[in-house]
Amino acid sequence: MTNASDRCEKPLSAGVVVLLAITAGGAIANNYAIQPSLGAIAQDLGATPSAISLTVAGVMLGYLVGLALLVPLADHVNPHRLIPGQLIALAAALTAASAVPSAGLLLVCLVLVGATTTVAAQANAIVGKFAGAADRGRQMGLVSAGISAGILLSRFVGGLLTTWVGWRAMLLCFAGACCIAALTMARRLPDRQPHAAWNYFFTLRTMPGLLAQYPQLRLSAAAGMLWFFAFNAIWVGLALSLAQPPWSLSADAIGLYSIAGLLGLFVTPAAGQLADRFGARRIKIAGLAAAAASALVLLMTLGQPLFFAPALAVFDAGCFAAQVANQADIIRLDPGRSGVLNYVYLLLYYVAGAVGTAAAGPLVAAGGWALLGGSAIIAIIGAILASATRSTS
Repeated sequence: MTNASDRCEKPLSAGVVVLLAITAGGAIANNYAIQPSLGAIAQDLGATPSAISLTVAGVMLGYLVGLALLVPLADHVNPHRLIPGQLIALAAALTAASAVPSAGLLLVCLVLVGATTTVAAQANAIVGKFAGAADRGRQMGLVSAGISAGILLSRFVGGLLTTWVGWRAMLLCFAGACCIAALTMARRLPDRQPHAAWNYFFTLRTMPGLLAQYPQLRLSAAAGMLWFFAFNAIWVGLALSLAQPPWSLSADAIGLYSIAGLLGLFVTPAAGQLADRFGARRIKIAGLAAAAASALVLLMTLGQPLFFAPALAVFDAGCFAAQVANQADIIRLDPGRSGVLNYVYLLLYYVAGAVGTAAAGPLVAAGGWALLGGSAIIAIIGAILASATRSTS
């Protein structure tokens, strides 16, 4: 049910949307910035690199908890207070992580870090709630571009800071950036109290029922899960495959392929605009068709950078375009409940991403790149079929 008072709110200004995009990217970056530093952390804490690498799972666990408990607050808490408050909590978690004496305590801190980085998902929900109907897809695309930039640049910045000042000071630098973002958001975000028709705990209890209530939500969630499974399987699988003979590439050389993700930064805002103009369903299908075609090229060109890297760029861009259109489509179901709808979708989305990450190793071990790439193509074809299916209500 869309509340009339939400519809009458003045749309967000372009400047506020840009700031939300930057903030979302900066927040999500904290989930990935620590990864290049795991060796240094293991040495400092007297733990094996394998044991320290397990702490990264705490970020994913925390992010899922944050999706469940914090993202729905976007439907109930004034964004003028919600976003700055959660950024301060993120800064506190990063500061605590920088002072831990053991891997166990670091894991606890990373769970808190992961939970509070859901500022990124809340930013998308806030834009979906307060954006004008004609600009919703474009503005959500801008936020998604900020998130993509944060993910893309986080490992590079985190590794560079660790080399210069150490991993503990690196975390403090990110904590300081969160504090600056909190102060900026407190000054610039609109002071608007959401007018939710349901209280917070009722919202949490009824979230599973939304899948039954909205057939389109089920179809969109199924499509998103399938392509995010494929996306994560491809990226993890290529790293595992290229590290093995006959290529035996170093980690630095494999990491260069991440530059291909830059194309997605340009595609996401355009995808939002096209979704506003031509409809989200058409953009989803077009993006996924491009991803499927490029995945076929990836299947046949591993170890051939001149063909593989452009195909990887198109694969990323197609998935990013589909994601923007899919989220805009979901928010349109009921802008007044954008937070909880976004939660249901993203929870399933990230679960599928985790499964894709975990499945990449066994797939490569069982059948090499061919089995993994073929599985990814099948998943994307399934996403296209789900996106092409029209809901009956």
